[in-house]
Amino acid sequence: MWARQWRAFRSNRRGYWSLWIFLVLFTISLGAELVANEKPLLVSYDGDFFVPVLNTYPETAFGGFFESEANYRDPVVADLINEKGWMVWPPIRFSHNTINYDLDVPSPAPPSAENWLGTDDQGRDILAGLLYGFRISVLFGLILTLLSSIVGIMVGAVQGYYGGKLDLFGQRFIEIWSSMPQLYLIIIISSFIVPSFWTLLVIMLLFSWMALVDLVRAEFLRCRNMDYVRSAKAMGVRSPVIMFRHMLPNAMVATLTFLPFILNGSVVTLTSLDFIGFGLPPDAPSLGRLVGQGKANLHAPWIGISVFATLTIMLTLLVYIGEAIRDAFDTRKFLQ
Repeated sequence: MWARQWRAFRSNRRGYWSLWIFLVLFTISLGAELVANEKPLLVSYDGDFFVPVLNTYPETAFGGFFESEANYRDPVVADLINEKGWMVWPPIRFSHNTINYDLDVPSPAPPSAENWLGTDDQGRDILAGLLYGFRISVLFGLILTLLSSIVGIMVGAVQGYYGGKLDLFGQRFIEIWSSMPQLYLIIIISSFIVPSFWTLLVIMLLFSWMALVDLVRAEFLRCRNMDYVRSAKAMGVRSPVIMFRHMLPNAMVATLTFLPFILNGSVVTLTSLDFIGFGLPPDAPSLGRLVGQGKANLHAPWIGISVFATLTIMLTLLVYIGEAIRDAFDTRKFLQ
């Protein structure tokens, strides 16, 4: 079955190539420190080798006077190293929060050979910010999608399998909880709690788990009276085994098609919260922060265009992947 669905997925060329492009971009972002960093990848000094991107070295290790961490962008430190060795830099010599103090024009600076997509109004490299922001957005969306899917599948499975009053009261609770203004509640909660990656994840999980409940519940309601479920009950098989070993695989076929779209929504929500200042901490790399930079600096169009293009490409790829997965699990195509 999986081989047939993989062939069906590959037949959707747009979704197939979108998956590969997305995986390549995500893999590059996972190694963001090796692509965009204010520290060299490798330093050779006086016959010894150092890896600043992984370890912290004092300036005295390179003949300096201070015990603090070496600033490799400092001309004095660079000259000390170059006298007795060499440095290998990443393609982008800036991290997401590195301020370029050597700009020839006031910030925000336009694209140049040093800052390929320009800088924001604080002199931070736009391309480095996009790279780190892409990573944290996708990781946040993947973790939130995974956790919300687990909770939603379990709740939907219990409601659909047992039915009765449990299903009735569960549906009433979901209707009330889902009708509340979720974005406003997230903003209110975030204003009382110091935002961080994990606290924001928990806050958003309070509302995102409902995305799959109705779908899984409907599948379990459909399967609960089938012969194989009745036979398992008659043989004394425990309910959890029936639910998650026999019935859940049937529900997962329809569930998997929604996961890319849930991931898409998670990324958009995180970007929106960061844009209005209720998301990740201000010093965290964020696409929403760059959107705010673009709004605040309309005279520097390279900021808004860069982040808009990044978000458009990311979300479009996820939509195409979701469409391909939906087509791969469409049983009507197998019957033609």
